[in-house]
Amino acid sequence: MIKTVFNITIREWKRILSRPQLYVVLLIVPPVICFLYGFIYEKEFARDLPVAIWDESNSPLSRQFTFMLEETESIHITRQVHSAVELKQLMERGEIQAGIHFPKRMDDDIKSRRTVYITLYTNTSMVVTGKLIYKDAAKVLITAGSGVILQKFVKTGMAEDKAMALVQPIRLTTYFLYNAQYNYMKYLVPGLIAMGLQMIILMVTVIVINEEEKDGTIGELKVMAKGAASNIMIGKGLAYLGASWLHYLLATCIVYPFFAQGQIGGSVSLFILFNLLIIACISIGMMISILVSDVMVACDLGVFYTSPAFVFSGFTFPRWGMPWYDQFYAWIMPFAPFVDGFFKVFFMELPLKYLHHEMGVLLLYTIIAFPIGLFVLQHKLNKLSLQHV
Repeated sequence: MIKTVFNITIREWKRILSRPQLYVVLLIVPPVICFLYGFIYEKEFARDLPVAIWDESNSPLSRQFTFMLEETESIHITRQVHSAVELKQLMERGEIQAGIHFPKRMDDDIKSRRTVYITLYTNTSMVVTGKLIYKDAAKVLITAGSGVILQKFVKTGMAEDKAMALVQPIRLTTYFLYNAQYNYMKYLVPGLIAMGLQMIILMVTVIVINEEEKDGTIGELKVMAKGAASNIMIGKGLAYLGASWLHYLLATCIVYPFFAQGQIGGSVSLFILFNLLIIACISIGMMISILVSDVMVACDLGVFYTSPAFVFSGFTFPRWGMPWYDQFYAWIMPFAPFVDGFFKVFFMELPLKYLHHEMGVLLLYTIIAFPIGLFVLQHKLNKLSLQHV
């Protein structure tokens, strides 16, 4: 059996290297996708976003606030405006991403401990950039405002520690874990690459059996496999699993370290999780290829099945926030449990013992899809034998 499976694997590699629809997708497209995604997010996170200042206070304090805002990573003061209408027009034309309004008599109100309403206008049609500007602006303005009151108390002769207790009776210490800078490259590139690689494997495996039927080589394959559907599925599956290992080396030894600050070679946990994803995709793809004889229809089903994987995976929006039917649809695709495990092993660097649930779910796809494909393919091979008799 081992020799038979090995021969089928070698035969499949020869088919891969001789057919453009296979070697282009398996060997040429993955590096293109990896580096394309990497260079898209080359700047890592949003820096120096254009912001306008509407300064009705026109005071030393407002100028100090403006200087402190300019010193942050995400804010770059590009315009001075004189009305809310002008600010809105600039935002509509895309010339600014946010605007900050300092009201009249701001200095006097702060020093008198009266409520001051500094207004921040942000373009939250771009969710991440809006949050970045808000985070930096809130930090600067709250800290600077407290500093002004602190100086006033200290000048009256109050001890600095007592003055600080009055200004900030509660101190909040915040730790941003795993992606403190909201780094696009570190966060999105690994997920997008994993999504692309699993889509590639599934799309090529949906044509591995039905194309043999279309080309009339299924009889030759049956003889080589000694009539056992298991030999065919395992032999062909090992060929595509081997191709996925090349993808894994490309991603973890070159792309992740260079673009996403990942560990060279990944980790044992990541390798196991990746293999479970690929085996699940191979099983599902081959099942589709066996059940659907028409190659074009099988490809359409593959595209329909894999295209929404990233959206429903929970990578950009939590699945628990989706309607129940969308959550159900997400769990039909193996990329969803893979993403849950990927967050744990890649970003949080947790050991394998934290992945029992995700690994079990990924195995379930193989346990369901592989036997279905095996049963139907064996039936087809038996039917082919009867036709020859």
